[in-house]
Amino acid sequence: MKYTYLALGDSYTIGELVPIRHSFPYQTVQLLRQISNNKYEFLSPEIIAQTGWTTDELMASMLDTDFLNKYDVVSLLIGVNNQYRGRELENYEQEFEQLLMKAIALAGGKSNSVFVLSIPDWGVTPFAKENDSKKIAQEIDVYNQSCENLTIKKGCHFINITDAQREDGEKEYFLASDGLHPSGNEYAKWAIQLKDAIINELTSRQENS
Repeated sequence: MKYTYLALGDSYTIGELVPIRHSFPYQTVQLLRQISNNKYEFLSPEIIAQTGWTTDELMASMLDTDFLNKYDVVSLLIGVNNQYRGRELENYEQEFEQLLMKAIALAGGKSNSVFVLSIPDWGVTPFAKENDSKKIAQEIDVYNQSCENLTIKKGCHFINITDAQREDGEKEYFLASDGLHPSGNEYAKWAIQLKDAIINELTSRQENS
């Protein structure tokens, strides 16, 4: 069986300024493919994402996209640009919930096939040195708490990548050339978390089938 994976998001999903193979969706698939005896044979990820996208911009693009009938795995990471542009939390919550429902539908109605990654904190990076990092962190925390609550409410998986990313935020090894976006080394850490969550879900599904 060949599994399908749809990744939805913004610059963090496409891997801005790094080779596509270093993005977290591609690294996740490579990790899954390496499991013994090709147990999890995944096709290359389909990515719907663009640098700068907010929740409504992602949804608008999705409405104009022809998708497969369903995907075995769907990931969603969106919201940093809502915070960056000063959007109201209530606006994010409404649009994020719509995206979650769309993601669940694309996963064949299986909410446990949807994996939401938390929003990274751009305020810890060198790019943000002239900004109020404390204020950014507080707003990101509020966004992520809402994101987690909605994700769990809908029965999807929530993966916290923000805590570890904050520890790496000023380290050149974990940054792309713009001093803002992650390098492939940071994405590798996200990929491990996502791969583990996917394996746990697929294993559980097989055991209960």
